[in-house]
Amino acid sequence: MNQDNTIDYFLKAAWQTVANKYNNIASQHGFTQAAGYILINIHKDGTPVSQIANSTGVKTTSLSRVLNNLEALGFIYRETSTTDKRSVKVYLTPLGVEKRRVAKSVVRGFNEYLEAQLTEKERVQLIKMLAKVNDLAGDYEAEPMNVLELK
Repeated sequence: MNQDNTIDYFLKAAWQTVANKYNNIASQHGFTQAAGYILINIHKDGTPVSQIANSTGVKTTSLSRVLNNLEALGFIYRETSTTDKRSVKVYLTPLGVEKRRVAKSVVRGFNEYLEAQLTEKERVQLIKMLAKVNDLAGDYEAEPMNVLELK
């Protein structure tokens, strides 16, 4: 099996190209692709940190770092629940609302561009295949390897 002929290679290469493009555009507006994605997932009435982690798939340590950066940039603020000190909600500042609008616009524009390059049939087929790969990856359980066999 050749590395550049595997399904996961093309998935990673495609996503890396998309992420790089988003990072390039986002940097022109003072944030990163990851920060933009997080801003999009913060709602008007605040969003619990745990919900942001679940909806973005960002690991806790990375999320904490991005939230700290967004707070330092003045895009968000956090409030601890008065009833449950473990619960923290994230809110957008007025600047954060504007940056969220920018991030959403970039995502919409990029998706419109992609959709214009694909037929409806190709678009539907691509989404179905990616959803299937996502499900299969979630279901996959690697066989335990015998270390002696690898030698």
